[in-house]
Amino acid sequence: MKKTITLVLSFILLLSFAILPAQTGAVGEGPNYNGNETIKNERLASYEDMVDQLERAASRSQHIELEVFGQSVQERDLHLVKFGNNPDNPTILFLTQQHGNEALVTEAALNVIRDLSNNKKANRELADEVNVLFVPRLNVDGAEGDVNFDISHYVGGGQATRLNANGVDLNRDHVDRLEPETYALHTNVLQQYDIDYLVDFHHQGTQSAVDDKYVSGSILYPTNEDVDPQVVEMSKQLGSVMYDAVEDRGFGHLGKYNGGSATTISRNGLAYEYDIATLLFEMRGMTDHEYEPYVLGQKSNGYLIQQGVVSINAAIEAIADGSINSADISFWDTLPFQGTKSE
Repeated sequence: MKKTITLVLSFILLLSFAILPAQTGAVGEGPNYNGNETIKNERLASYEDMVDQLERAASRSQHIELEVFGQSVQERDLHLVKFGNNPDNPTILFLTQQHGNEALVTEAALNVIRDLSNNKKANRELADEVNVLFVPRLNVDGAEGDVNFDISHYVGGGQATRLNANGVDLNRDHVDRLEPETYALHTNVLQQYDIDYLVDFHHQGTQSAVDDKYVSGSILYPTNEDVDPQVVEMSKQLGSVMYDAVEDRGFGHLGKYNGGSATTISRNGLAYEYDIATLLFEMRGMTDHEYEPYVLGQKSNGYLIQQGVVSINAAIEAIADGSINSADISFWDTLPFQGTKSE
């Protein structure tokens, strides 16, 4: 079974490189390019595009279910994708786009969902080993720029914003849960499913660097001192698996994210409250921002999307075959923190 799972995920990865959907854009300069290119957000999946892709995947596969778990401020449906449905199996949740201007992680998730919707034997066997959940694009209003404040001055032309329609950062609302998106996520997903692992995907500034070289992403485990040490260790193992996958493919440099310890941040709060092993994975660049150096254009999109695909598939494989339990976490002790590249 382990060999079969490895082979199918390797095939999926190769297929993903060969056949990228139109909205992913070109590979271009690669992950170490500093961004600041012509912005073409129209090539990324709109809300309607995303829903259409999710519905097609669910209709194609007997192992994929699509659930609406809530509505946004502007009453757009929030979707949960479920692959595998065995309560005895380990479960991982991939959460994308809490910030509406961080779109490439959702593109990566859509690629993986599409590949998992193929009903070939290997995917059926994979569904017998692991449960995979996706919440693609939690901040659906911010991603559409459908908000109650002016963002027309943004570099990308006011097409998307970090905040939700009420001007709230959803990644700081995991204690009070005053916004409908975070309330629904906790009430109808985190409290309803027995989740072992969670990857919270984000984006960061294009000028983030390690050793004065541009990074393609940064990672971090929960750093709140009250999180169960076993949960922290599992989180570090998850980070090890995804770090190795990205480094082995030569996608660029990953650093350690220099993040805070507050439980209002999902990486910390979800690990503390639900004993879920969590990993923050920040990829480089944003689609729209007030600060121009943070904005990523089209040249690097293909590489960065594939970085997401590679890391997601690696996590699924390691959990399915159990190899995550022996992942080497010693690299965390020497992984340098990200900084800002000096010019």
